[in-house]
Amino acid sequence: MKTTIFKSDQFQRNVWSGGTTVELFVFPPEASYARRDFRFRLSSATVESETSEFTALPGISRKLMLLSGNLTVHHEGHHSRILKKFEVDQFEGDWKTSSIGQCTDFNLMTSGNTRGNMSGMELQKGASHLVSPEPESDWQFVYVFSGNLDVLLPAGIVSLSAGDLLVNPQPEVIQINSTEKSELVLVQVRLSEKSPLVGS
Repeated sequence: MKTTIFKSDQFQRNVWSGGTTVELFVFPPEASYARRDFRFRLSSATVESETSEFTALPGISRKLMLLSGNLTVHHEGHHSRILKKFEVDQFEGDWKTSSIGQCTDFNLMTSGNTRGNMSGMELQKGASHLVSPEPESDWQFVYVFSGNLDVLLPAGIVSLSAGDLLVNPQPEVIQINSTEKSELVLVQVRLSEKSPLVGS
């Protein structure tokens, strides 16, 4: 697989008990959320109910980032946390988890030895940001929550708009130029236990 751009209108939106969710990427391609047989999965959800109960996902590790709104996450017997914009909460799928607040979030789910990191940022119009791959990473993603970006890849320049996802199965140094005020999420994933990703 080569570097691919998925446009916002290519994603299917599904209704769940607390709002809507969009599956952005799942690996391997033949895996499914319903069967829980994926190595990793990226998604974004809107939480429209003031209180929500998370689906139990035994064997799945989760990272959740707040993109907009407000959210307090409670993991029974573990910890509670009030998330601010771009902050990430890490937890296990078999924990009993609930939340209070209405928001849009970004989710990374991993299974087995797969590990991943994600970070969010805001770029002002005309700003640039250089992204370097983390050691031993196997996948690199750029998700645009709002705005427009030009991404400079070794193969050329690609443009991304709100809701688009860049998928790179060969992580490399890339430069991101914001053509208007933009908010984005950067994700890197490693499929095996070679050496820990920073922050894992």
